Amino acid sequence: MDTFADPGRADRAPFAGRERELARLDALSHARADGWAPAAVDVTGEPGIGKTRLLTEFAVRARRRGATVLHGRAGSASVDGTPYQPFVDAFADLDPHDHATAPGLAGLAELVEHAAPVRRIATALGRVPAPGLVLLLDDLHGADASSVALVDHLLRHPPRAPLLLVLARRERQTPPALASALARADDAGTLTRLVLGPLTPEECAQGPGAGLPPEQARDLHAASGGNPLYHRALALTRTHRGGAPGPGPTAALLDELAPLGPAERSLVEAMAVLGPRATPELLATVTREDTGADPRPAPWRRPGGDAGRPAGEGTDGEPRPADREAAGPVPAELGGAPCPSVPAVVGVAPCPSVPAVVGVALRELVRRDLVRAEHDGRVLAPRHPALSELLLGALDPWRRRELHRRAAAALAAAGASVTERAPHLVRAVTVWDPATAAELVEAAERITAADPSRAAGWLGAVLDLLPDAPEHHGTRRELTLRRAGALGSAGRVAESRDLLHHLIDDGHGEGGAEDTEPRTSAVLLCAFMERHLGRYPEADALLRRELARTPGPRPDLRTRLVVEWGCRALFAARYPEVRHVVAETLDATRRHHDDAGTAEVLTLTALGEAYEGETAAARAHAAEAAALTDSFTDGRLADHPESLVRLGWSEAFLERYGAAERHATRGIAMARRAGRPFALSQLLLCSAYVHLLTGRVGTALGQAEEALAVARALGGAELVGFSRAIRATVLLHARPLGDPEVTAAAEEAAVTVGTAEGWWATQARCMLAHTVPLDQDPHRVREVLLRAGGDRDLSRLQPSLRPGYLEVLTGAALAAGDLPEAERAARRALTEAEALGLPVQRGAARRAWGRVLARRGEPAAAARAFTEAAADSARSGAVLREAQGLLLAAPQFQASGDAEQAAGSWRAGRRLAVGADARMLVDLADRIRPVPPRGDGAGGRLAVLTPREREISALVAEGLTNQAVADRLCLSPRTVESHVARVYRKTGVETRAGLASLVVRNERAAGQSLRG
Repeated sequence: MDTFADPGRADRAPFAGRERELARLDALSHARADGWAPAAVDVTGEPGIGKTRLLTEFAVRARRRGATVLHGRAGSASVDGTPYQPFVDAFADLDPHDHATAPGLAGLAELVEHAAPVRRIATALGRVPAPGLVLLLDDLHGADASSVALVDHLLRHPPRAPLLLVLARRERQTPPALASALARADDAGTLTRLVLGPLTPEECAQGPGAGLPPEQARDLHAASGGNPLYHRALALTRTHRGGAPGPGPTAALLDELAPLGPAERSLVEAMAVLGPRATPELLATVTREDTGADPRPAPWRRPGGDAGRPAGEGTDGEPRPADREAAGPVPAELGGAPCPSVPAVVGVAPCPSVPAVVGVALRELVRRDLVRAEHDGRVLAPRHPALSELLLGALDPWRRRELHRRAAAALAAAGASVTERAPHLVRAVTVWDPATAAELVEAAERITAADPSRAAGWLGAVLDLLPDAPEHHGTRRELTLRRAGALGSAGRVAESRDLLHHLIDDGHGEGGAEDTEPRTSAVLLCAFMERHLGRYPEADALLRRELARTPGPRPDLRTRLVVEWGCRALFAARYPEVRHVVAETLDATRRHHDDAGTAEVLTLTALGEAYEGETAAARAHAAEAAALTDSFTDGRLADHPESLVRLGWSEAFLERYGAAERHATRGIAMARRAGRPFALSQLLLCSAYVHLLTGRVGTALGQAEEALAVARALGGAELVGFSRAIRATVLLHARPLGDPEVTAAAEEAAVTVGTAEGWWATQARCMLAHTVPLDQDPHRVREVLLRAGGDRDLSRLQPSLRPGYLEVLTGAALAAGDLPEAERAARRALTEAEALGLPVQRGAARRAWGRVLARRGEPAAAARAFTEAAADSARSGAVLREAQGLLLAAPQFQASGDAEQAAGSWRAGRRLAVGADARMLVDLADRIRPVPPRGDGAGGRLAVLTPREREISALVAEGLTNQAVADRLCLSPRTVESHVARVYRKTGVETRAGLASLVVRNERAAGQSLRG
């Protein structure tokens, strides 16, 4: 059976995902009753895909229409030798009433039960009366030879009767005789194919997996591959861990293993344990005790050799290394060509390195399609990945542990790495073993960067077995600290924090100076986790207490404590509180010639001063930090990824975008290699911010999306909210003007940070103000900014970015009709920008003032302000802000009567927007396009058109349709439509009549000019 189906259950899962196939069967059944449809339907698909379920549902529908439906199943013929076994099973559905009311069917039942010749049975089937017979033959891949012959006859000589034959089978297990008969019928048109594919996540979720959280539901669908039987089995197994499989989908799947012999069963279990390393050679080694096979390979031989022993054989009976290449095939694990042991599974001579009993068992497993060969036959695996999980879950714990022990030993003998052995070691070890523990710790260290969650699990297993004795206390502290770091990197930050709290408070190491380092390291990591969770007071208390301890930490650890303390203050927007301590620490690192510590403190100082708007000091510290950092190798920087985060953001705030991009790019590569997700997420955000401002919106969006994905995995409301806010800001420019998704994304970011008051949370709220359309809800924009900024001057916001937010506040005041408030905010922006000395922020202030001038009816002055703002932005390479200033200047030039300047400013701004892929600014440009003065001949509104567009405009003015224009110019109608649309956009007209009028007016103006 392919699915576990109980038609009698009233609460069975709804029939989902097969509506189209069921409708096709219904249509074929109707058509066959009328005598013109193919005689049979061939339903194929992977085991568990739902063939039996489809046939069962179709049978219910067919019976409702009055047809006689008989449902038989092949599969046991090989055991009892019954001819026509699936047909006999089908006619067993007839009850005594059927025998009395349908003597023809009763006669058919007797024919198949008594093994009548094929032609007699086929002739009887050809006399089936209306309303017809639907014969469902399930699992036909297991049919006996007589059944195959009967099916072949019926396909070659379709009965002229209302008979529909529906066959369900597994493609891989279909015998050649049946496969060829079906292929011929398909070619002849007497057979219809129906292939069942995987279900979608939504269709699968209507079963036992309904109600699971979205992430678990996605994992479940991915693990099952959309196969409904495996999906149901995994859903029940994962939600009832520890219970026996019992009746249901898991039992239905594992029932296929029941007929296997001990050798085959052992090999399947070993494959489930070995996973992707399940080569025939390793399988033979792991199952040696079960199969009784001699693991020693056949002697290495080559043609020739002396009479005493094969050429190349040493005195101990083993081949000499130099002769192995000539002696025979080298196993793939040792670097040779693929061993022919797997081709032996499909009928080729067995490989000498695999015992014969194993080769025979593997051939049988492949024949049953329980096992499939992968990677050119070098690796074997159960036919579905989920089968391994289900099988291992059904094994008793002792058997499972023993198989893992054997797998670990076999992999060690094959020279596998410790990371390949660790999954087996951790499942096999039950008592403290220092050698095994050392291997697990080494494996965890190697894999932490790529898979911190698994590394944490391996370290946890070692800690569980580590004896609670004084001589192991130091080891326990060290391993607990490593595990806490891995948990944090895996996104289990609260769990990491709790573990570190226990480590700090367990009382160990309070008495000696030698215990200061592990305690300080634990405090550092714990404070980092607290900071990530937005628990700034807790982080502050931890760090203050550790800094005040006597004896204090050694100088380098003290430096790290101060840096973390400074980061806590910075993220809590309270950097001035720690400024003096940071300065003292910087002096100390310089005196001790601690370059790494100096670079750490410099990047902190640079970011702190940049945040506070102390631009001169920030520039000096950032320049010194960059020079020192650039002199370090990647290996030296690998332990200080946060330093590059601070340096990159410092340079971004100081508008040194090239340097910021360079350091962020280097940091991203290092963070990926070293597995530092916290640094990676922030470096990606920094890079996205820089790419956005410098006019690479597409790249910025990709980095913002990745940063958000990393942040989600790590958790932490502020980081996730800030990541969403950056993404929303990039979306603002990437999407069309007024796209509602942009504001929705920004709203989600603000909701994510909740009531938090840190730097990231404040920025997330402020970025919402950028995305709310001013012309729709200016009061909402003002409310958002004032709530985040604290007052009309936005004094609580980051000083180095405040002019930009004051520009938004100015726009909101103007949109609300409050010109005095707009003037006040704009003047404040000018004052603060002048003190900062940052060109992009000065440009924002000038744009704010330009908006005020435009509202006061001073277009010439407004145009100058916007143009100066664009020039300021250009000096820093902020392409997006430069384009914005130029586009704002264009209509002001137009209003002041300077059409040439208006057109030039507009063209330059739109060109920059197009080059940046900034869809919002391109749409804005098209909306505010300056209209040239009418009737000025070549310099008029038609002057901006290309020669082809002017030619098409003239033909449109003559009254020609698009098709007629296309015929006249030998163009496609679609090309003409595109040209006409561009003409409308460039000239500002909206109809063909308007375009014709414009052409006529320009021709008249040109004629008058010539006459004059």
